Amino acid sequence: MPVALARVTTEPLNLDAHLQAVDDAASGAVTTFLGRVRDNDPDAATTVVALEYSAHPDAEAGLRALTERAIGETGAIVAVSHRIGRLEVGDAAVVIAVASGHRDEAFTVCREVIEAIKRELPVWKRQVESDGTTAWKGLGG
Repeated sequence: MPVALARVTTEPLNLDAHLQAVDDAASGAVTTFLGRVRDNDPDAATTVVALEYSAHPDAEAGLRALTERAIGETGAIVAVSHRIGRLEVGDAAVVIAVASGHRDEAFTVCREVIEAIKRELPVWKRQVESDGTTAWKGLGG
């Protein structure tokens, strides 16, 4: 099962759960990506205090499909989740774990999954600043 986990959830994300999902004795490489809410943005006039993510009802199916494409014929195993709802600074918005036979495949697949999420996943975020200003940041994570 190349896609061990692909979910869009309101629950906090757990890196260890993703690592367990891709645990495979035949895989010599495991890479991870953790995308967190930061307290700043080049377009923000004040400190960023939260991001509010919303998703299309088909986002989870789209996440699975883009992950399958990223895996291709590599044999990599991927666990990926995107959180929705209100996330505070420091909260994980995206977690990806990739296991494969070799490090180059693991890094390549991990990078393609996050880039595809940014390009294609129907998840939108509204940035909330300390002065109450909000701004929609568009398609992607």
